[in-house]
Amino acid sequence: MFRLILSIIVFLLGLLCIFEAPEYHLWLVSVVATEFPWVFMAVILLLLLWGRVVRRYRTTGNIICLLALACFLYPVTGAYIISANLDKNFEAAFGTGSLQQKGYKDGKPFSFTRMFSGREPQEPFKTLTYVTTPAGPLTMDYYQPQMKTPQPCVIVIHGGSWCSGNSQQLPELNTYLAQCGYNVASINYRLAPENKWPVQLDDVHAALSYLRTHAAELNVDTNNFVLLGRSAGGQIALAAAYTLNEPGLKGVIDFYGPADMAWGYNHPANPLVLDTRKIMTDYLGGTVTEVPQNYAASSATEIATGHSVPTLMIFGKNDPLVPYTNGTKLNSILNAKGVENFLLLLPWATHGCDYTLHGPSGQLSTYTVEQFLYFVTHQYGQVSSF
Repeated sequence: MFRLILSIIVFLLGLLCIFEAPEYHLWLVSVVATEFPWVFMAVILLLLLWGRVVRRYRTTGNIICLLALACFLYPVTGAYIISANLDKNFEAAFGTGSLQQKGYKDGKPFSFTRMFSGREPQEPFKTLTYVTTPAGPLTMDYYQPQMKTPQPCVIVIHGGSWCSGNSQQLPELNTYLAQCGYNVASINYRLAPENKWPVQLDDVHAALSYLRTHAAELNVDTNNFVLLGRSAGGQIALAAAYTLNEPGLKGVIDFYGPADMAWGYNHPANPLVLDTRKIMTDYLGGTVTEVPQNYAASSATEIATGHSVPTLMIFGKNDPLVPYTNGTKLNSILNAKGVENFLLLLPWATHGCDYTLHGPSGQLSTYTVEQFLYFVTHQYGQVSSF
């Protein structure tokens, strides 16, 4: 009976690889289930071996275990399917010759054995104060590659519903990008509800100005900046990239960030997962009917133009916090305006799917980010569109 109960529990967890989490804590579990599926697959194999020495409910337990195994195989098989066409789809978006030849470490977008790798050792970083605001000083964590010549710089904007989070959120990618030869500036910005939109754009501008001013000592190539934001930071990154007209800004990367704020308010998340209407009201200063201009001005779908910088979007179809519709809507609008862009849509993935670089989502997103950064900082404008 105990084996049967464990089998049912594992199966229910496996369903989080296929369906949206219905509650906040289950969403956290879904990140683990989808990005560490091999752990649960190992548990299932142990349960199947256990079934060889028990008789009661053996067949029922085995069937449930096999169903659970199919659930946890879904992210793995899905990653292989997407990886098989990823390079071709990337070149279709950005032109023949847009791919970096060396690729991601072993040259493959996804590898089953790479899932067993440990976390990347964190590179040391400098903590720099880049501006003093009425709310106090703002700092950035600055990661530098080994090269002593000026290199492109990625400005990372953290998530946290615009009211929490900090510059040390998910630092593994910062380390990886520094190892790839990019300067990385992970910034803190003023948080809601005390600091409402659009002061966050001022903070991004201040960070870019600081990096330009100190480019010589920080080895920054001021002709090659890229913004990267997660969740709430993705919205800030898109808005900054599309409106600030910053010199040297070559591209923007949005990890599961809201792109249509009015649509997001009118299609809120499950309140058991997140109270998105309150969060957006606190951030933008009112409801969508009270301050519609703020919702429009903060929405990438409204402010994108034919001159917007190349854009990479990464979304999971099982995201209960920020629906992937934000990505598909922006993708369609950018295509209509002739803006080079790429949408990496992961059917099994949820919000925070890049928690580890070695999970199915983490591998594919890291590979795509590296290819995009190489394209916009080394090849943009030099590749064929055909």
